[in-house]
Amino acid sequence: MTFAPAPLNPLVMWAVKKTSEAQMYHNLSKAVRGLAKLTALTGGLGLFAVIILTCLSVSGRALDGLGFGPVPGDIELVELGIGFAVFTSLPYTQYMRAHARVDLFKPVFGEALNRWLDLAGDLLMLGFTALLAWRLWFGMMDKAAYGETSFILQIPLLWGYAAAMAAMCVAVLVALFCVLRAARAVFNREGTA
Repeated sequence: MTFAPAPLNPLVMWAVKKTSEAQMYHNLSKAVRGLAKLTALTGGLGLFAVIILTCLSVSGRALDGLGFGPVPGDIELVELGIGFAVFTSLPYTQYMRAHARVDLFKPVFGEALNRWLDLAGDLLMLGFTALLAWRLWFGMMDKAAYGETSFILQIPLLWGYAAAMAAMCVAVLVALFCVLRAARAVFNREGTA
């Protein structure tokens, strides 16, 4: 005699499917947030290094009569560091919805319209980050082909472009997730957590 399991109730199957979808979304959200946060922290460290470099260079200039001097190529290093900090801040800023925006009419519009506007904004940011990544790729290939370097320190400009490109790849992934998050809020009537 063989034992066959009873078919599961369709309502139970729907609940299990919804739970697993919610768990997958939660795990994806945590992973994307962690990646965006790590990218921002890396940029913060780069910015901190730029601050230290600037302080050392200014102090060296002030103590020029005592045998000290400015850090050679400080302006080039500051340019690279600030560019790196800007590009690495984009993913976390997008994830947290912290870009500058005008919320003048947000209280007037209903919740549903605001969700649609969030989705439209996230789609625009996805297009913008994809466009930036695409053009940055071509700029990086151009710098690699010609071997351009900075004037004083002779740092290959490819390095700065490669660092920015890595940050833009993360920004595109985060923007894709933000579109998913906004679409879930619009179509599932869920919060945007």
